[in-house]
Amino acid sequence: MRDVAVIGIGETRIGELWDKSLRELGIEAGLKALQDAGVSGDEVGMLYVGNMSAGELINQEHIAPMIADYAGLDDIPAVRIESGGASGGMALAEGYMAVASGIDDIVVVGGAEKMTDVDDVIAKNILSSTADQEWEVVCGATFDSLHAMIAQYHMNKYRTTKEQLAEVIVKNHSNASKNPNAQYPREIPKKLVVNAPMVSDPLGMFDCAPLSDGGAAVVLCAADLVDSYEGKPVKIAGVGHGADHIAVHDRREIGTMKATRIAAEKAYDNAGIKPENIDFAEVHDNYSISEIMAIEDLGFFDKGEGGPATEKGKTALNSEISVNTSGGLKAKGQPVGAVGINQAVEAVIQLRDDAGDRQVEDAQYGMTHNVGGTGASAVVHIFERWSE
Repeated sequence: MRDVAVIGIGETRIGELWDKSLRELGIEAGLKALQDAGVSGDEVGMLYVGNMSAGELINQEHIAPMIADYAGLDDIPAVRIESGGASGGMALAEGYMAVASGIDDIVVVGGAEKMTDVDDVIAKNILSSTADQEWEVVCGATFDSLHAMIAQYHMNKYRTTKEQLAEVIVKNHSNASKNPNAQYPREIPKKLVVNAPMVSDPLGMFDCAPLSDGGAAVVLCAADLVDSYEGKPVKIAGVGHGADHIAVHDRREIGTMKATRIAAEKAYDNAGIKPENIDFAEVHDNYSISEIMAIEDLGFFDKGEGGPATEKGKTALNSEISVNTSGGLKAKGQPVGAVGINQAVEAVIQLRDDAGDRQVEDAQYGMTHNVGGTGASAVVHIFERWSE
């Protein structure tokens, strides 16, 4: 297997982008990534696109060939990858394997979602369809309520508090205030988070990530060829996948994301490092409880210590481990199919020392963590600063 590097990145602004279509978001991100890499379209061997539900959201299937066509890459094979909220991360893993195996030297991996072309109720129902339709959703469970049950379980078992959940949100909005592409680039006070209207007890309005439009892309290259291109490389040092039951009630313990643990163990082994080597992590914080569980299941803190660690500031920028420097899904935004690629873009920005006011000092390793559904699938990537 060959080493693989990211040599180009691109992303759109995230938010309610009424003036842009899905294809325009994908094209904008992809062209930015190609330009950043210094790669021409005829050098690309494959296009992978992460997308969750364009068929339901905008009545458009066959997404990847459409984006390739309108980007002028119509002679290049293009494949859509769907894995719920982990669609972008899974697409990145597929692109990585294509280059590492020697099938292609250059591939483009993108993610795009247009979630605001339908009203919030419809979009929420589509998001809920990534849970178990027959045993959960048809019985009235929503994505919010399922995560609320997980949160309540974690709070009861590990004494995690509402105030600790709020600290996740305050931190991520603070980071997003330094990110020009974030949907909500502003700080919010803890009191506002704690007293926000309830969505599903114990989760309030600010505990839930928004529904967003956006696109992101990266260009992957065989490591031994990076000197042929202009883009500043960052190595993908490790990749891991994990899976669990799709229905929450079938899981052994709902306060732990088994898929995340499996994916992380594989990625650490692949990279030859341990959790303490990671300097920053972009984790899947679609809900505040999701970040607290992620930092435990990824091995940064013991089980039950995620809440106290967050409350003590251990996950703040340039603290023990910098978590969600981009603002995360909660504040940067949640264009579901693009999330895993947006995370990769942030990892590359950090390891190139291009993050400005949100820069992690002397970072050598970064991690991205992308989850599908309520935890049925997960993918973890480890990125390493390029050494000549």
